Amino acid sequence: MKKIITGLFLILTTYFMLWPVPIEPVSWDVPDASGYTGPHSPNERLAGLQLITLNDDTGPEHLALGKDGKLYTAVASGNILRMNTDGTMLEVFAHTGGRVLGFDFDSDGNLIAADAMRGILSITPEGVIKMLVDHVNGDPIQYPNSVVVASSGMIYVTDSSGRFAPSDWGGTFEASMLDIVEQSATGRVLEYRPELNKTRIVAKGLSFANGIALSDDEQTLFVNETGRYRVWKIAVSADNLEISQESPLADIVFDNLPGYPDNLMRGDMGRIWLGFAKPRNAIIDYLADKPLLRKIVLRFPRALWPMPEAYGHVIAFTEDGEIVIDLQDPAGAYPETTSVTEVGNRLYIQSLHAKNLGWLSKDAILEK
Repeated sequence: MKKIITGLFLILTTYFMLWPVPIEPVSWDVPDASGYTGPHSPNERLAGLQLITLNDDTGPEHLALGKDGKLYTAVASGNILRMNTDGTMLEVFAHTGGRVLGFDFDSDGNLIAADAMRGILSITPEGVIKMLVDHVNGDPIQYPNSVVVASSGMIYVTDSSGRFAPSDWGGTFEASMLDIVEQSATGRVLEYRPELNKTRIVAKGLSFANGIALSDDEQTLFVNETGRYRVWKIAVSADNLEISQESPLADIVFDNLPGYPDNLMRGDMGRIWLGFAKPRNAIIDYLADKPLLRKIVLRFPRALWPMPEAYGHVIAFTEDGEIVIDLQDPAGAYPETTSVTEVGNRLYIQSLHAKNLGWLSKDAILEK
C-alpha cells in the first residue's frame, strides 16, 4: 500500500509540475488593491435593473444606437440583434458566424464590427457583410475586441492578444483568461484607413487591450488594459509605440482599479462610461509575481481555479480623469457589467453572459 501511495504521489507531483499548459507566465508587479474606497465606496445604485428579453440569445456584450434610431447588440450566437429603444420589435439584423464583441457605425450607417473569431467586418444597413481587414503587417489580428470610428472615417481597433485567438482556444472568455493569466502583454491598438485599405499599429505591449473610445477632439484614444487594471490615454499620432516605455504620447488615466475594466463608451455631457467585467481577486493578485505557481494552478480542474466573484460595477469619468458617477451592485445579480450605453432617459447595461439586456432610468440614477 505504501508503494502505491508513493507512486500516486509521484504521478501527481509530476503532473502538476510538468504537464504541458498553453501559457508561459510573465511575472509582474501588481499594486496592492485599494478595494472599494474613495470614489468607489460601496453602493447599491446598480441594483434592480429592468430587463429586456433577448429570446434565445445571451451575452449582449456591446450595444449602440444606429443611424436608424434602433438599438443594436452583439450576442454569443454570432447574431447582431436590432430592436426599438424599449426592447420591442426584436429581430436578427445579421449573423457573422463568429462572435462580435465591439462595434461602431460609420458615417454611411455601416456597422463596423470587431468579430473576435474573424476580423474587422463592415455590415451594410441591409445586413450585407464584408471583411475589411484581418491582418496587420502580415500578421493576423488574433483577438479583435473593440472598435471606434472617427468622424474622418478612420477606424481604431483593439487587438486584445497576440497569443490567444478565441477561434483556437474555445471562445472569447477562455482566450481572455489565458492571456490575462500569462501576462505576456501582447495586446495592441490598431488604426485602419478604409480609403487606402491600410492598417498600422498605434501602440502595443498592453495586457489584454480592451475597450476603446475617442476624445472629443479625436486626437486621443482612451484604452482599457484589462489585465493590469488600467485605463490609458494614447495619442492617435502614436506609431508602433511600446506602451511600457515612457512617452509623451501615452499616459495612464486610471491605475490600480478595483476590477477588470472592459468596454468604454461615450455618453452625454462629456462622460465616458466604463464597465467592469469582474472585481479583482486576492489569490490572482498574489500569483502575479509567481509564474510557476500560475502554471501549476492551470493544471487543476477548472472548478478549482481562483475566479473573481460576481459584482456589478460601472463608472463614468471625464476626459481629465475625474470619476463623476459610480454605480454598483455588490450582489452581482447581473453578471459581468461590461459596458454602459447612454440613450435618451436610459442607461443600458451590457454583459458577456447575461440572458437579458439590463437598463436603468437615467434621471433616477443621476439625481441621487
